[in-house]
Amino acid sequence: MQYRTLGRTGVQVSSLALGTMNFGGFGNISEAETTPMVRRALDAGVNLIDTADAYSGGVSEELVGKALKGVDRDSVVLATKFRLPVGDISRLGESKGPDVMNRQGGSRRWIVKAVEDSLRRLGTDHIDLYQMHRPDPATDIEESLAALTDLQRAGKILYVGSSTFSAAEMVEAQWTSERRSLARFVAEQPPYSILVRGIEADVLPTARKYGMGVLTWSPLASGFLSGKYRPGAEARQSHRDRLAAGRPMPPATAYDALKREAAEKLYTLAEEHGMSLIEMSLAFAAGHPGVTSVIIGPRTLEHLETQLPVGDRVLPGELLDRIDEIVVPGNTVKPGDAHAVVPALEKANRRR
Repeated sequence: MQYRTLGRTGVQVSSLALGTMNFGGFGNISEAETTPMVRRALDAGVNLIDTADAYSGGVSEELVGKALKGVDRDSVVLATKFRLPVGDISRLGESKGPDVMNRQGGSRRWIVKAVEDSLRRLGTDHIDLYQMHRPDPATDIEESLAALTDLQRAGKILYVGSSTFSAAEMVEAQWTSERRSLARFVAEQPPYSILVRGIEADVLPTARKYGMGVLTWSPLASGFLSGKYRPGAEARQSHRDRLAAGRPMPPATAYDALKREAAEKLYTLAEEHGMSLIEMSLAFAAGHPGVTSVIIGPRTLEHLETQLPVGDRVLPGELLDRIDEIVVPGNTVKPGDAHAVVPALEKANRRR
């Protein structure tokens, strides 16, 4: 396992991080399964564990806390997130009343409550990296950073970060921190894979300019780089499929066809170089000089075992050139996979 410095913090984190979005209802994984996964990851040298209060309505944090009982707390860099709705996941697609609407966001009112809830569920007295899960257009970033600064001074959180911010939003947050003498985001957590390379054009250079670490998520592009959607592959229901049960799924688009076509070419390329597509995809993401750590989200201990060896794999330049021919650097095959939504382009705000 390789270790890298998280931005300019001096904190060393593993090149692979254990993501826990599948812990609980999202991935239908129980405590009996999650604790061995956490312990195995730690034994393999993974020291960064990432979760969020929104994952299964807080159940993921609870399972992480239970898995870490008896583990030396100083040996783990524990990261969690706030901002997205917390509660019954079946209600998130429905009309929300004031109570549900206020159980999310970047307001001081919610942040102060959210951190206490996360500390309790995780069974710890501090969070190493507390991240804003998405930008909150309804809240001034200064209010969010001011609340996070107070929590940092109180010792409840050590560092603060962002997740899925655009480059412009990252810059605004850095300027606000500097001008108002507030805690600054030391890390950004964007989606990144061979099929989702948009951050190479702006987010990664911005992070480097401001000395931010980068913890990337979805290195397998929601299964497109795992073989899940290959012709003849047995269909496996994802957590998103389960969340959408009973509701019609959106039709496949032309972009999805392009993703499948690219994935097939990548599959062949990986075979030519004696590795699986999963191994090549993880090594690709971890190998970018602007990436600090790649968050993996295995659903089983078997999946984890196949991914852990990639922590120190380096892809040769010739192979990277071949990958660039299939997906051009800085390009995201399906734009929506970037997940960073520009508010002015949301449907309700377009000039139509």
